[in-house]
Amino acid sequence: MRDPERYGVVEFDDAGRVLSIEEKPKTPKSNYAVVGLYFFDNRVIEVAKTIKPSARGELEITDVNRIYLQNQQLAVRLLGRGFAWLDTGTYESLLDAASFVKTIQDRQGFKIACLEEIAFGKGWITAGRLQEQARLNRKNEYGQYLSSLAKEKMTPFSGGR
Repeated sequence: MRDPERYGVVEFDDAGRVLSIEEKPKTPKSNYAVVGLYFFDNRVIEVAKTIKPSARGELEITDVNRIYLQNQQLAVRLLGRGFAWLDTGTYESLLDAASFVKTIQDRQGFKIACLEEIAFGKGWITAGRLQEQARLNRKNEYGQYLSSLAKEKMTPFSGGR
């Protein structure tokens, strides 16, 4: 990531274990940004109750992550090649993200993050449910897209198109 100082930053050792995690450091220890996709167990509620507001007056998720790290319970997964994390924290990055999504959708002909398509491709919903969602949205482009998926007779686990 080109500007990790805008994010939380995670530092790894040579074996890929997390050494540290910092929120918006002036001098990042790595180029690995913490992009804001978190999965916690139920204990996170109790952990969050123990942290104090930052200088910004906010409870920082990085502080929660640090506690999990101290307890050797923090697992970090890298987004691999082909993944794009789109930040929208500035006007410019919002425009960049919108342009990226539009370009991909226009050129490749599929929707990014179409939950019904993902659910059907994973076998979590049936073809009937996909068609039902297409009917509910038939007056807009999204519904037409779902309808086209149903007509293609995608099969679960085929990965869609």
